[in-house]
Amino acid sequence: MANVTSVRGAKAAPMTGEEKKVIFASSLGTVFEWYDFYLYGSLAVYIGATFFSAYPETTRNIFALLAFAAGFLVRPFGALVFGRLGDLVGRKYTFLVTILIMGISTFLVGILPGAASIGIAAPILLLVLRMLQGLALGGEYGGAATYVAEHAPHGRRGYFTAWIQTTATLGLFLSLVVILGVQLIVGKEAFAAWGWRIPFLVSVALLGVSVWIRMKMNESPAFQKMKSEGKTSKAPLTEAFGQWRNAKIALLALFGAVVGQAVVWYTGQFYALFFLQSILKVDGQSANMMVAAALLLGTGFFVLFGWLSDKIGRKPIIMAGLLLAMLTYFPLFKTLTWAGNPALAEAQASSRATVTADPADCKFQFNPTGTAKFTTSCDVATAFLTKNSVPYDVVNGPAGQPATVAIGSATIPSFDVTAAGADAKARTAAFEKQINIALHDAGYPLQRGAAKVPDAKLDGFIAANPELGLNAAAVRGGESATMTAQQLTDAKLLTAEEAAGVTSMPVYTVAGAGSFAMVADPQRVNWVVIIAVLTVLVIYVTMVYGPIAALLVELFPTRIRYTGMSLPYHIGNGWFGGLLPATAFAMSAAKGDIYYGLWYPIVFAGITLVIGMLFLPETKDRNINAIE
Repeated sequence: MANVTSVRGAKAAPMTGEEKKVIFASSLGTVFEWYDFYLYGSLAVYIGATFFSAYPETTRNIFALLAFAAGFLVRPFGALVFGRLGDLVGRKYTFLVTILIMGISTFLVGILPGAASIGIAAPILLLVLRMLQGLALGGEYGGAATYVAEHAPHGRRGYFTAWIQTTATLGLFLSLVVILGVQLIVGKEAFAAWGWRIPFLVSVALLGVSVWIRMKMNESPAFQKMKSEGKTSKAPLTEAFGQWRNAKIALLALFGAVVGQAVVWYTGQFYALFFLQSILKVDGQSANMMVAAALLLGTGFFVLFGWLSDKIGRKPIIMAGLLLAMLTYFPLFKTLTWAGNPALAEAQASSRATVTADPADCKFQFNPTGTAKFTTSCDVATAFLTKNSVPYDVVNGPAGQPATVAIGSATIPSFDVTAAGADAKARTAAFEKQINIALHDAGYPLQRGAAKVPDAKLDGFIAANPELGLNAAAVRGGESATMTAQQLTDAKLLTAEEAAGVTSMPVYTVAGAGSFAMVADPQRVNWVVIIAVLTVLVIYVTMVYGPIAALLVELFPTRIRYTGMSLPYHIGNGWFGGLLPATAFAMSAAKGDIYYGLWYPIVFAGITLVIGMLFLPETKDRNINAIE
């Protein structure tokens, strides 16, 4: 095909000031789009509390994550819709439409009334806005990469498109900075009540700047030339995916480049943050600051590897990044554990749990949407241990018997949630308490918070917690606060029936008698080592992601370039990458090993490495401006 003719040795014309301005403007607008997209994920807890307030906390968080997932799932459809539009009418106008949709829908999330005001309409409208964001982002990346590459001089496409590659990381960084800044200014309580809306509202200013910039852009030279010659595609979707010569390019791009890039990208940025917060129990604000620092240190490598790909090729750098990630993920994440929560690492090394269960009760806990229910005694035990980062072995037990969990000298029986019926909540609390006491005794870094106990329940509380060694007279002789019946029911210390006839009642705060929480001791968290490891993970991201925009642009003919490259990119990143956290958790739960989920990115990176090495062509010397 004429559009892939090699032009090796051709002298690269210098880029004009106007072209540099266009590329800078394109990248800046894309930063804003990624900022908008990431806000939702970072603020999902507050969104769940506002728009799904009619449901229990666990359910509302599930719904909030479902709405977030919807944005990922529709990305490939956005690639089809806007890719087709970009190949039919032009890069510039499609580019403008995507930023408008993204910016307006994000701003509207900030002013959308909650469920307390408009009921079921609130979550429905939120889901619509979220899907619009996903559609817009699905059309954004292909447009940005195509637009920049078609403006860049030959021999420097890797360098210039690498600036587009920084935008996702910079957008994430910007969203973290804005969120942390607003939290510091308004305080955590105000942020939870209304302050979380501010980052969404700020996006309207970013939208204005982005639209103003994009209005001043010119159409790409390659598209102008193709249009003037009457060679634009009349049916980009059919031509891109209905003809084998082009469809096989899309498949090669997906499995020989994008899938591996996606899992390395999500592991190095999103999964690393999840691992710090959810597995190592580092507090959220500290974890965000560590990731932000690593992004700041590592982002420049996008441009470095883009520039280097113009010299030695796209393929060697991407394949080297995949190989390094595969070889070092396990030692790097184990280093994170020892640096982030040394007490947890020490406990894991010295004490494993043993789950004895009927094999038929143990399910693979794959839950990408957060709605699946795992209720058997084995699943109750393994899910709780996994959530608390406890390694365990599963031993086959008698058929039909409930699972048991052995930790040190303690053996705790589990239970089937369905069989427990109305007692399920009480059984869950009792089971988790016994497990937590055993883990604490085994050296796991568990802290027990304070408990607020009304006087009417004090004797029963002391009887139910003999391990505390409490004396009722001593507790009653200490400090207390008097609460009215309404205050007691609002705080859920008494039910309405229990509060009937009560005018007021003393409430005692009992230190170290409340719920357990696995924590990372802030005094033992090694910030330097963690940031260093996170920076290495980001550098792997820059190796696989920095050159890939130029590679994808160069793989496809000009007439279907926007459509052709967008779909494999968003399938790879939206689906293979987007499923990484849920799949990694399920794998860890199945194996009883917090690191076992790393096999997900390692296997898919390996598949891409093999296919890429065998079949992916080197593209850096192709002439992308030739018209068929």
